[in-house]
Amino acid sequence: MGIRDIELTTIDGAPVTLADYADKVVMVVNVASKCGLTPQYEKLEQLQKDYEDRGFTVLGFPCNQFLGQEPGSTEQIKEFCSTTYGVTFPLMDKVKVNGKSAHPLYSELTKVEDGSGKAGKVKWNFEKFVITPDGAISRFRPTTQPDAPEIIAAIEGGLAHSSAA
Repeated sequence: MGIRDIELTTIDGAPVTLADYADKVVMVVNVASKCGLTPQYEKLEQLQKDYEDRGFTVLGFPCNQFLGQEPGSTEQIKEFCSTTYGVTFPLMDKVKVNGKSAHPLYSELTKVEDGSGKAGKVKWNFEKFVITPDGAISRFRPTTQPDAPEIIAAIEGGLAHSSAA
């Protein structure tokens, strides 16, 4: 089974897989409402607006694994994201990203090395993985802003490659 076949659940309870986004460049990011990095939602939403017409989407995965910084129910998370940051990108059900009970998607993603060659556990909320239609995955640590040049380059590269196909 490939990474695109792993079952996911939207925040509204609908089953999906990354195969549903196979023709898009996807940014998978674990999100939290009560984190010092929470303002990254604003830049994630801006990326969604800037690139969705070209075949890009952010997928937000709420996670309460880091100091309980996403304690809310699905309804509270949806309300917070909508009213505070105007989030329009898809949100998934709350997941664990590390450890024995990590979601299978994150069990695979944590095998990917970041820019310094380090794989392993997700360090904190807002760790980002850019997955291109050809299956390439780029990993960016939490403090890397969503609009950082290296992330934009990964998105643009994936979009250029997918539009050339």
